Parts: sequence; structure tokens; C-alpha cells
Amino acid sequence: MIRVCFTLGTRPEAIKLAPVIRTFQSSAKFATQVVLTGQHREMVAQVMEIFGLKADRDLDIMQHQQTLTDITQRSLQGLEKLFREIEPQVVIVQGDTTTAFAAALAAFYQQIPIGHVEAGLRTDNIYNPFPEEANRRLISQIAQLHFAPTSLAVENLSKSGVTGAIHQTGNTVIDALLTVAKSQPPCDIPGLDWSKYRVILSTVHRRENWGEPLQSIGAAMLQILEKFPDTALLLPLHRNPTVREPLTQILGEHPRVFLTEPLDYSQLVGAIQRSYLLLSDSGGIQEEAPSLGKPVLVLRDTTERPEAVTGGTAKLVGTDVDRITAVASELLANPQAYQAMATAINPFGDGTASMQILDAVEQFFSV
Repeated sequence: MIRVCFTLGTRPEAIKLAPVIRTFQSSAKFATQVVLTGQHREMVAQVMEIFGLKADRDLDIMQHQQTLTDITQRSLQGLEKLFREIEPQVVIVQGDTTTAFAAALAAFYQQIPIGHVEAGLRTDNIYNPFPEEANRRLISQIAQLHFAPTSLAVENLSKSGVTGAIHQTGNTVIDALLTVAKSQPPCDIPGLDWSKYRVILSTVHRRENWGEPLQSIGAAMLQILEKFPDTALLLPLHRNPTVREPLTQILGEHPRVFLTEPLDYSQLVGAIQRSYLLLSDSGGIQEEAPSLGKPVLVLRDTTERPEAVTGGTAKLVGTDVDRITAVASELLANPQAYQAMATAINPFGDGTASMQILDAVEQFFSV
């Protein structure tokens, strides 16, 4: 049996690796180990429970007000010892988190092959998003297996001269989304009547939006609510007080604003299914919402997922108050404009990415 180790630390990694882990666990050809770094604890535990997964090891690195250096250092030290103990034959990481980078580097130092899920995303601005753009580029340089979600991601990897095999697989988040969406999960928010309003679902957390951009986003949301009395805003607040406190201050008193704790993944899928429109700086939302026919306005100046914009399922609106308000108003007032986005083809895959990744790893080991 081939020993494969999945290393993850954040909720997005857990969501996007869960269907891959389950696929590998169902194969008699692989012995899987799931290792948590503990970068995000409660949010990862929720996802693991939804998909029926348990961690084999937990490095428990989480500390109050941890820096990127703290996360990297503690992950490297913990994983060095762990990899020497369990001797994986391949380490699989996902995306662009500091956990993913540290795990890839720890594997590289021990000359263990690295598989990179969601490889090849690029904004071509090393500081935006920060530190994600640098993380994914650095992982690409030391990975032997690149699992690219789209043809553009394949092209990005080829242009950057990476070594190893590049496989276009689609994005595993679609596998996860379709699995959960089948059950039509509930999303009961106290006081929110989904049938009474066109609900705008928003998620905001990115580091580059802290401070003044966050103030602008909040102001734009107020303008949209004022302009369209039949709308309501559902905003699950990130746990970071740098994000939570300004948004609570700006939006907390509005009667049609529903500020909640972070939704677990099944609740989030239920919320996307029931919402009318999404405003988000999340990368995953740009991939998930189009699969459920929901337009996305991206609260960022750049995106590493330009396929969504090109395909018509998402629009980049940045953080300017007038720009956000104008584009949202067009979709809320113009049914034709809304339908054009809601019915555009999702470019991120068909839900078979996990099996394609399994096949690629089998091929790598000539199983």
C-alpha cells in the first residue's frame, strides 16, 4: 500500500480536501494519514464532522494572535518530526495557506514527493492576495504532482517552468459542494425569513481588505439595503476581531442585517442555495456559488480565479463604495443582467476531481 499523508490547517483546506481524503480512504491501494496543524481549530472540526472524517494526528499549533512566522515555524518543526515517524511516500497539500506551504517545505526537506491540489492559480501580484499568492507559487516550485483545476491554471504552471506532472482535474470544492447540496441542508437564521427578502449573502475576511477597504464595503452594503427595501443582508462574521468589530459597528443596528457567527459548511451551502446574490472576497465562494446558479460580486481588486470573471459567473468590484453599489444595483434591478450571470457555465469542474487526483497518484506510483 502507498502511504499518503494529507496535511491541512484551515477550513477551506478541509472542505477541498475532504472529498479527496474520502476517495483515497475508499481505495485498497493507499494507506492514508490525515494530519492537522491546528491553524484553525473549531472551523476545521466542523468540516471534518460533516464529511465523517477524523484526524490521525494534530500538531495543535494554534496560539493567540499568531503571526505568519509563528505558524510556519511551528508547522515546520512539528511536521519534520512527524514525517520522520510515519514516513509518507507522498504528502498532499491544498491551495495557498501558510499550512500548505509549510507542509510542502517540510516534505521537500525530507525528499518526499508533494502533490498540490488546486495548483496554478495566479494573480501575478506577489502581495495580493497576501501571503497566498507567494505561498502557491513557492509550493509549485517544489511539488512533483500539480492538480490544476482549469486549463488556465495548467497554462500558468507550464509558463512558470515547474517540474513534475501537471494534471487538469477540475476543483475539488465542486465535489464537496455537490455532495452536501444533495441533502438541501437547512440554514435557519433567527429572525430571517428567507421567503420575505431577496437575501444578499456576504463573507469578508481577507487581509488586504482590513482597515479602510472594510469600511467602504460596509458603507456600500448600507447603500444597497437603503436602495432596495426588499433585500436583507446575511453576514457571517469572521472570528478575527480586526474584521468583526468594524463590520459590527457599521452594520449591527440595521434591522435587515443579520450578523451571525461563522456558518458551518452545510449551513453555508444551504445559505448559498437560498440567497439571491453573493458579495464576497472569498476564493472558494467564486467557485461554489456558480454551481448553484448564484452570481458573485468579488470584493477584491484582483482574483486568482479569472475564469469566473471571463465565464460571466462573477464580477470584480473591488472595495469602492460607488462601484459595489452600482454593480449590485444593476443585478437587483435588471432581471436580464441577473439571469445572464445566474445561468453562466461554471468553469471549475463537474464533481469528479477527487477521482482524477486518485488516478494521477496511482499513475505516479505506477500502481
